[in-house]
Amino acid sequence: MRAIGGLWRWRHNPLCRRTDLAEAWVALAALLLALVAAPVTGCLVGGTTQNALQRSVRAQQQTRHPVPATVVRTLPPSPLEIAPETASGQEPRSRVLARWTAPDGTGRSGPVPTLLKDPRPGDRFGIWTDGQGRLTARPLDTATATTHAVLAGSGAALAAAALVEGGRRLIVRWMVRRRYARWDRAWEKAGPDWGRTGTGN
Repeated sequence: MRAIGGLWRWRHNPLCRRTDLAEAWVALAALLLALVAAPVTGCLVGGTTQNALQRSVRAQQQTRHPVPATVVRTLPPSPLEIAPETASGQEPRSRVLARWTAPDGTGRSGPVPTLLKDPRPGDRFGIWTDGQGRLTARPLDTATATTHAVLAGSGAALAAAALVEGGRRLIVRWMVRRRYARWDRAWEKAGPDWGRTGTGN
């Protein structure tokens, strides 16, 4: 930013080197590119992700069905299971043998995780199944899909800005190395007697 601000001051400054102006123009170009590329990239990635996730939401909502289940008996807890219906996925739950009716009308039974604190035979709770009555996870909801899309777009925008900044730094580093190389050649041309009385100009 200091180099960009100095563009105006350096226009007629006799001490201004061409490399100083070049670095300032590179910084200005990188800033403008980041201001354009980052939002465009974020919108493209976010929009594409949103479309894909919303299609997935619609597909899941069409193929997954909430059905009531009835507790038959409790089962020993399984510490490796994580409840898909909890927000954090870390809350403990009970495992029960339950029976339910599939959307196609067939009766089903099997071990089912539940958030019931003290499940008893005959208690009813909700589960999600596919069209054949097999247990499945809760379908993704629209708000969660939109949140994921926004996060993807934001990440893509930040990545694009970081890529532009990385390119600017590489170009400036290359320019500084060339400047140092020119200085080395100038020192070699001046020779080891540079600055002594009676030598050179």
